[in-house]
Amino acid sequence: MKLGLSDSSKIEPNSGVNLENAYEVCRQETSQWAKTFYLGTMLLPPLKRRAIWAIYVWCRRTDELMDSAEAQARPVDELSERLDLWEERTRAIFKGQIDDDLSAVMVDTLERFPQPIKPYLDMIEGQRMDLNLKRYETFKELELYCYRVAGTVGLMTQGVMGLDPAYTSAPWSSSPDPSEAAIALGIANQLTNILRDVGEDRGRGRIYLPQEDLERFGYSEEDLMAGRLNNQWKELMTFQLHRAREWFEKSEAGVRWLSADARWPVWTSLRLYRGILNSIERLDYDVFNNRAYVSGWVKLLDLPISYLIAQTH
Repeated sequence: MKLGLSDSSKIEPNSGVNLENAYEVCRQETSQWAKTFYLGTMLLPPLKRRAIWAIYVWCRRTDELMDSAEAQARPVDELSERLDLWEERTRAIFKGQIDDDLSAVMVDTLERFPQPIKPYLDMIEGQRMDLNLKRYETFKELELYCYRVAGTVGLMTQGVMGLDPAYTSAPWSSSPDPSEAAIALGIANQLTNILRDVGEDRGRGRIYLPQEDLERFGYSEEDLMAGRLNNQWKELMTFQLHRAREWFEKSEAGVRWLSADARWPVWTSLRLYRGILNSIERLDYDVFNNRAYVSGWVKLLDLPISYLIAQTH
């Protein structure tokens, strides 16, 4: 079943799916579970923001296959089978098949903003890494995981954001490839998630901080599980925050390539998500007993700053 683009509220008379209602569900879910990200999407034009909401919900459903409370109680082989079925369903979506509201909004999004399936399959591979891999020896190993579960989001959304015609319209210009910057932003966001969620992840038996870094700073796995806030922990976290900020810096260069209506939203999301790192510092790195976040008033104050940056960078 293929969607027609002439009617934005209905797919087919007998499909049982109202596209407007389906997108509204995606909006509500995005606003509930990704408040900082959602604020950035609200600065986009309506068609683009709806597409981003649909992609977000697909990503969230993928993540829930492994990280929901219900999934945590299930055996590995059952979770593996779930991922296999989800991959089959995703391949069907890319063929235009509609089975429910989520597949409907995804098919509509893919028709309006064509993109390859590879980032979606790569994200599913990232979830498969969580089946058995509870530790990462090196940052190189963690970087691959971060690409799969988050760098892929940058690739999924860059086609929706679009490129500035100024970079592609001149006869002598060559089209820029923003993929590297898009991936970098996803990795930066995931590293930020990891640092914010250290306490929560240890409850699941997972330590994403590279083992080589724990050893380098003399902070043991036992210390982490006990939530010890010593000098070694603070030095370790200082190093991790610096690394995450470097990935944010790598991503900044690509924002200028984006279409004019996407630069402000992306700068806003980038700056606010990076602000979580500042919140971790203000907590004196105690992410075991606190959750770092950016307050609402800080978000509001940052909006005009991000707007000015978007006009000048």
